[in-house]
Amino acid sequence: MFVTAVLTILSFSVHDTIVVYDRIRESQKLLPQASFVDLINKAVTETLSRSVNNSMTIIFMLIALLLLGGTTIKWFVAALLIGTISGTYSSTFTAAPLLVIWEKIEKRRKRTS
Repeated sequence: MFVTAVLTILSFSVHDTIVVYDRIRESQKLLPQASFVDLINKAVTETLSRSVNNSMTIIFMLIALLLLGGTTIKWFVAALLIGTISGTYSSTFTAAPLLVIWEKIEKRRKRTS
């Protein structure tokens, strides 16, 4: 059950990250003159409400299962609840800044080469 919970959490986090990165890619095509940081900010702003709405729906369902479900699934639901909260945070507030850092490192590396 624990492995199932971890895999479910990872897939949820990866899916949200892909949505943000895809929005960045689309914005690069539409706004080629915009800076990379502005594109990332725009993408995160556009996808934030979607991510929060999806996560809140899942969190409400998991809380109901935690309170009303049987004892056999309580730890599974608790793992999913913690993972959903951390996955939502990581895909929005960790993945995008890492992309900015990665872009800065790439620019620095190209300048020194």
